[in-house]
Amino acid sequence: MLLWQTRVSVLESQLSMNQGTLYVIATPIGNRADMGERAISVLKQVDLIAAEDTRHSKILMQYYGIGTPMQAYHDHNEEQATPKLIQRLLAGENIALISDAGTPLLSDPGYRLVKAAHESAVKVSPIPGACAAIAALSVSGLATDRFMFAGFPPHKQGARQNFYREFEFQSATLVFYESSHRILASVNDMVQVFGANKRVVLAREITKLFETVHSAELGDLLGWLQADKNQQKGEFVLILEGAEQQMSSQSAELSTLLKVLLDELPVKQASQMAAKITGMKKNQVYKLALELSGK
Repeated sequence: MLLWQTRVSVLESQLSMNQGTLYVIATPIGNRADMGERAISVLKQVDLIAAEDTRHSKILMQYYGIGTPMQAYHDHNEEQATPKLIQRLLAGENIALISDAGTPLLSDPGYRLVKAAHESAVKVSPIPGACAAIAALSVSGLATDRFMFAGFPPHKQGARQNFYREFEFQSATLVFYESSHRILASVNDMVQVFGANKRVVLAREITKLFETVHSAELGDLLGWLQADKNQQKGEFVLILEGAEQQMSSQSAELSTLLKVLLDELPVKQASQMAAKITGMKKNQVYKLALELSGK
C-alpha cells in the first residue's frame, strides 16, 4: 500500500474511533472494476451501510468481501429511518450511504439524511467515484463549461412536456436520465418541445457490455431508436445542447415585458401585444404568459 493510502486509512480509522461520520460513497454504475480502493476500505470499516436496495448491494458487497451490516434506506422509509441513523451517528458510529449504482443523491435517496447530518453537526465525507451524468457528459462532445442536471422527467406525457418546456430557453447543456420504459416517448416529447434539429447525445448502459454513445439531432435519434429495439433497452443519459445565448437573452427580455403588460392586461391581450413587440412566436409567448400569471 502506498504511503498516502496508509495515512488516509489511519486517519479514517481515527475518525471512526473519535466521532461518528456519514460517508457518502459512490459505487460502480456497471463495471465492478470502477470501485475504488478507498471506497472498499471504508465500507469494510464502517459500522453500518445504508443501502437503497440491500438485495442489490449485497451482490456487490459479496464480490469485494465486505461483510458490514446493511440497512435499507430508500424513498419509502427515509423519513422514518433518518432520525434513527442520526442517533447512531451522534453515538459515535460511522455509517456509509450508498445507492444502487453511482453517486448517491443524484436522482437517488439520501438528501434527507445528509441534510439532517449537517443540522446535527455530524461530519459528512464524500468518497467520489462513478456518476452516470458526469461520465456521459464527458464523452458527449457538447459544451461542458456550463451544464444543468435535470434528472428524470415525469412519467406522464403532459407533465413531461411541461417539464421539458421549463428548459426551452436554457443556454446551459442539459443532462437528463431516462428509463427503457419511456425512452421513445420521452425523446418524442423532446422533439415536440425543442425541435427536431436540436443536437443530442444518448449514452446507454455506460461502462456495461452494450455501452452505446450516439450523437445525433433529436429527430434522427427518434428514428434511430425506433429502428432498433435493442437500443431501447437499458439505462439512459440524454445530453442536450443548450439554447443559443441570444434566444436565452430574448426569453429574459420577454419575461420582463410580459410582467409589465400582465399588470395591466389579461393574459391573452398581454401575450398578443408582447408577440407583436418582440416578433417571437405567439404560442411561445402565450405559454410564458400563462406561467408568469400562474394560470
